[in-house]
Amino acid sequence: MLICADCAYKSLFKFHEELCGDKVEILRTEDAYIMILADGMGSGVEANILATLTSKILGTMFLKGASLEESVETIIKTLPVSQKRQVAYSTFSILQVFRDGRAYLVEFDNPTCLLIRDGVPTPIPFGSRRIEGKLIRETRFNVRTGDTYILVSDGAIHAGVGQKELAFGWGWDRMAAYVSHCLPDCGSAARLAHAVCQKADCLYGGRPGDDTTVAVMQITEAQVVHLMTGPPQNPADDARIVEALMSGHAYRIVCGGTSATIVSRELKRPLRPTLDFSDPEIPPVALLDGVDLVTEGVLTLNRAVALLRRYAENAESDNTLYAELDKGNAGSRIAKTLIEHCTDLNLYVGRAVNMAHQNPDLPFDLGIRQTLVDQLKTLVEKMGKKVTVTYF
Repeated sequence: MLICADCAYKSLFKFHEELCGDKVEILRTEDAYIMILADGMGSGVEANILATLTSKILGTMFLKGASLEESVETIIKTLPVSQKRQVAYSTFSILQVFRDGRAYLVEFDNPTCLLIRDGVPTPIPFGSRRIEGKLIRETRFNVRTGDTYILVSDGAIHAGVGQKELAFGWGWDRMAAYVSHCLPDCGSAARLAHAVCQKADCLYGGRPGDDTTVAVMQITEAQVVHLMTGPPQNPADDARIVEALMSGHAYRIVCGGTSATIVSRELKRPLRPTLDFSDPEIPPVALLDGVDLVTEGVLTLNRAVALLRRYAENAESDNTLYAELDKGNAGSRIAKTLIEHCTDLNLYVGRAVNMAHQNPDLPFDLGIRQTLVDQLKTLVEKMGKKVTVTYF
């Protein structure tokens, strides 16, 4: 069975700095996921440049199949030398997980990777060797479904340093215990990264003394979502679009009253409206056996797209986005499903013109529904998920 991974990260900038001295690269190929965390020496612009170059070089070379030795040698020869310190320096961690479950982890001077397995911190055995004078820790192992791997910069470990209760900072062990505690309530890698960063920020008193980054990779099975919106251009295709919606093992969403009526008719199952107006701007859902979520069309998709955009653009500086995702309205439920419970999205889109939503003289691809579908596809792909669109 091929595994999937949910990857996300969150950073806190050092107080009074406009750029972060940490940099994360998350890369996905047909056969692997790669997560790289680089921490540049110092802070601000200089550290940002060092970390960005390090993460970009490592990511590019690993994608091209270069060896670790070649990658480290390239970094050492490429990084600019600090005029203040007369040294070019950036720590890094690299976690590469293959779809068949094999994994490769490399660390240079970063806090060691935290593995939560079966709900508890689990040691990862490492070997070490010197490359270009640098002591490198590395290991190869197999991941398991349900594993959570967390890479952090040292800003997370040092959070709270100097406080009476935490004279030497949060520390790796306390951080690991906190992650174990809050993991069950975090439904995605993004929520967990946000929760750990929020705790670190609290320990810093809202004024981080160092750049702090938390990068999370959660190992999952494939989570497929089928979303149907719009009636087919040819009514003869009604049965085909419903057959596609109901195929395989998936979470099924239907957006649009006409679409829901078609599914109800083809499945010969009653469509039952509800009166749950949790948000007066979003129409309530309906109930249909065999379909997980039945919603209105354009208004609901527009709300979902707006939330997905906020997430994809990392606009969530506080808890407001997650509070919106947890609301019961249909738009929030779609967005939350696609962010937290989806690895593969299949969109089944009908091309019939809806007179209420667009000028019937305009071609389909200029209509509101098509615009929303295009935006939805782009945003979900930006989150690293696979999206397939089939038109009817």
